[in-house]
Amino acid sequence: MNKLVSIITPSYNSSKFIEECVASVLLQSYTNWELLIVDDCSKDNSRDLLTNLAEKEDRIKVTFLDENIGAAKARNIAIRNAKGKYIAFLDSDDVWQKDKLEKQIKFMEGNDIAFSFTSYTPISEDGTISFSKIVAPTEIGYSSYLKNTLIGCLTVIIDEEKVGNFEMPIIKSSHDMALWLLIMKRGFTAYGMQESLAKYRIVSTSNTSNKFKTALDVWNVYREIEELSLIYSAWCFVNYAVNAVKKRM
Repeated sequence: MNKLVSIITPSYNSSKFIEECVASVLLQSYTNWELLIVDDCSKDNSRDLLTNLAEKEDRIKVTFLDENIGAAKARNIAIRNAKGKYIAFLDSDDVWQKDKLEKQIKFMEGNDIAFSFTSYTPISEDGTISFSKIVAPTEIGYSSYLKNTLIGCLTVIIDEEKVGNFEMPIIKSSHDMALWLLIMKRGFTAYGMQESLAKYRIVSTSNTSNKFKTALDVWNVYREIEELSLIYSAWCFVNYAVNAVKKRM
């Protein structure tokens, strides 16, 4: 269990949280990783912080963009530059438990898994726990995931050697959802670990903080990317909405 893990981290105006995010990677008990941060033309002092972090640790590799292109395209730049067998995702305002990579890679290698995710705990901007943990099911496939989008991007690890090359579809939000569906359509089931190994920060300025826009993007995934019928899209959307409410209770 010593394969390289490439960690994909888009960053935009992340100076408030990026150091804590990176610290959670530096503390990982699994040490064979590279952290690929793509700064999406930040307007704050993120560039200075990221430059300083990369100078101190050669496993941190930062790309600075001259124009803002959005999280999906920024993630794809990092994915193209990734050298690892495993691709993991961590946003700049989220954090991992220190044994996250070790436990998850062991889970994947011990069970010959190509696509895994874990439970996670939502936290507020100041780091306090704001909701009960989101519990991962033991497994989920394409049709079930359409109705219950409970895979936290910050918890996902994909074995690219098994799954093949991939990139995130270019939409403002829910591009992670669209990617998971793409991989599931290739015949891969996502397997979940019930232990919470990450903390998802709820930030008021993030794309996902606007529930109406997020719901609209989910609908667009159904209709424009998955090309589902109107009736089946509506059925999936009702289930998605009900499960989204349950997830936050």
